[in-house]
Amino acid sequence: MVRAPNIQRAIRNQPRTYRRALPEGVRLIRLTMPSIEEDDLRAVREVLLSGLLVQGARVETFERAVARYVGVDHAVAVSNCTAALHLALLALGVGRGDRVAVAAYSWPATANVIVLVGAEPVFVDIEPDTFNMSPLALKEVLGRTAVRAVMPVHTFGGPADMPRILEIAGRFGVPVIEDAACALGTELNGRKAGTWGVIGCFSFHPRKAITTGEGGMVVTNDPKLGRKLRILRNHGLDPAATFPDFIEAGYNLRLTEFQAALGTCQLNKLGRIISKRRVDAARYDGLLKDTRVNPPVALRDSRHVYQSYVSLLPAEVAPRRSKMIAELKSQGIETSIGTYHLPLTTFYRARGGYRAGDFPVTDDIAPRAISLPISEALTREEQDEVIFMLSRQIE
Repeated sequence: MVRAPNIQRAIRNQPRTYRRALPEGVRLIRLTMPSIEEDDLRAVREVLLSGLLVQGARVETFERAVARYVGVDHAVAVSNCTAALHLALLALGVGRGDRVAVAAYSWPATANVIVLVGAEPVFVDIEPDTFNMSPLALKEVLGRTAVRAVMPVHTFGGPADMPRILEIAGRFGVPVIEDAACALGTELNGRKAGTWGVIGCFSFHPRKAITTGEGGMVVTNDPKLGRKLRILRNHGLDPAATFPDFIEAGYNLRLTEFQAALGTCQLNKLGRIISKRRVDAARYDGLLKDTRVNPPVALRDSRHVYQSYVSLLPAEVAPRRSKMIAELKSQGIETSIGTYHLPLTTFYRARGGYRAGDFPVTDDIAPRAISLPISEALTREEQDEVIFMLSRQIE
């Protein structure tokens, strides 16, 4: 694995008193670190030296590898997961005047793509334990509002309750798109995330278990949707034509060859990386038992991949969360919020007139969630220090 810079290796060997006085900008315990190794560097270098850099054989190889891993017929590589979600909506014909049910607690891209196709997000509250879309709240929303699609999120790599969500969406004849950005390798009842709905969307951002820098993948078992996605991601080019023929007004959302080479190499490490994250998560769970911080919860019969390890602070500490995150950062421990209460962001609050109380579970969870460092590089000693310093912050 690529070694840390000399300054970080030196800091690692210093006593805790020195670590608390880290210079501005130096990170000792990172929120996450991608597992980039020599074989990844060789794969990228080989492509760069070839001069063949865009939408070629390596992209096709990466697509086939992801399709095989997830267990689907079609995988379409794109520039990022936002593009994947955007194209998923377009491929299903979602557009102006439509509504899409989406989790209230997520990264803004999940709702933004709905607006970008001319539709309107209809927010759905979450479960208090898994942080995923609540099936009961979804049932209530669909009972009063006609929607064209339902978009649950597998938040932080933990699966949403897909059997119940699919059953409810099916009653109303509504297709399901999975925002599985954080969930490559996540399973529920032995079935992988991204294969429950008609379309699944993955991310390869550096905070994910494996990375291509930026990058995304759309997966489906529907050949018509697979073809539509390929047309839209590449300028409207007919992927089956023997001579270039542009049959729609498409986008340029292609993945590069060197990203695909990196992704293929990274995919070979995914099992190892997930195993380490699950071990670290279990250890965090144990360390938090003696604190007032609650560990994350996964559904029964599921495999959580812990793209992020997001725990819950006591309610009375929530107003100090931002200060805590800044203080931990000054001590060499990088933490973050979980994700965003979308209806209360400036854009969606103004657009929909939302206010506190409209989504009571998200109201409670969003200000209390804190993401702790997790990566293959994280050591047991660093975990001990993270929990020690976090505990001091909430005393």
